[in-house]
Amino acid sequence: MLPTQNIQRRFLRRRRAPSSRGGKPWQAPLLALALVVNLSAASYHFVEGWDWGDSYWMVLITISTIGYGEVNPLTPAGRAITVFTIVGGVVVVQLTIQSLLGLSESGYFRRLRESSFRRYLKSMDDHVILCGYGRIGREIAVKLGSEGVALLVVEMDPGRKEAAEALGLPVLQADATLDETLLEAGIHRCRSLVAALPSNAANLYVVLSARGIAPNCRLIARSDSDEAERKLRLAGADQVVSPYVAGGRAMAATALRPLAVDFMDLLAGSNCEVEEFQLSDRPELVQGINGRTLAEMQFGRHSGALVLAIRPPEPEINDTYSYRGSTYSRGGTSLIANPGGDVRLAPGQLLVVLGSKQQLERFAALLGTALVGTDLMAG
Repeated sequence: MLPTQNIQRRFLRRRRAPSSRGGKPWQAPLLALALVVNLSAASYHFVEGWDWGDSYWMVLITISTIGYGEVNPLTPAGRAITVFTIVGGVVVVQLTIQSLLGLSESGYFRRLRESSFRRYLKSMDDHVILCGYGRIGREIAVKLGSEGVALLVVEMDPGRKEAAEALGLPVLQADATLDETLLEAGIHRCRSLVAALPSNAANLYVVLSARGIAPNCRLIARSDSDEAERKLRLAGADQVVSPYVAGGRAMAATALRPLAVDFMDLLAGSNCEVEEFQLSDRPELVQGINGRTLAEMQFGRHSGALVLAIRPPEPEINDTYSYRGSTYSRGGTSLIANPGGDVRLAPGQLLVVLGSKQQLERFAALLGTALVGTDLMAG
């Protein structure tokens, strides 16, 4: 039995060899076609004494059967070269066309595109994952695109997928409620995830899955009712936005304070950004600024940025929830809006700062080792 088994193994290895050797099945027919073209052109060049332009032109009109006629009078050797070009060209061209058509019908090129897209997904970092490309999702994508933020759309509907791709957005066509989809979208490398699916239940599933996979990921969810908002926050959403509530507040603000609303629109269209700067809670890292007042730091003079608000580190609300055997907490604190120069910096504070990108970079440099993270806020 052993000799028979050895023969079977050698036979199987021979059968597997072509697939293991060639990851690009389109190479062989194209290389054969290139060989025929270059060999025929070289033969015309050296045997007939033609220049390379005439040689390649003769090969082209011969293989394509255009029939323009001979470039120059042919010798018997040249006629033999032409016969070789016709026979070899017809055979190789036919085989090449059939091979490429077969690869296309088998989905080979589609798989190549999918493989390339998977590699692109693995390279994405500090991006925003947008689950759902409906009306709200489109507005979110436009806003993030205007800010130059890297975005990945997760959408199941083929029509919406095509609409997003028409704008040049990368789209992962998959179910956003599944853990493997969020992992493939790079949830551990993203800056935030936005659940903008049309169903409250679907958004709830997305938030639950995302919070279970990446406890530190910033999650923003869409809701259309108070009950859905409560459940989404309980599931782990950092921020829940209702388009009806937000729209109503915007309309009321426009009716009461139109100049303030116009100013905010102007601010959103400028190069100014609002960014969050999280200070470390370790005293040794913030010793350079710990206890110093805003007036002493003179952030505006040295960076040009403006401190809009400060959130103290002590939480006033401590809401905990459990999911998949783990316990998570959400703390809420009141903001010190428009802080005066006498407000002192302390470990664990969150600074909300307004400025251009260059001003914010200078502000971050002033904080030095005390800074543990930044997060761009929606304008």
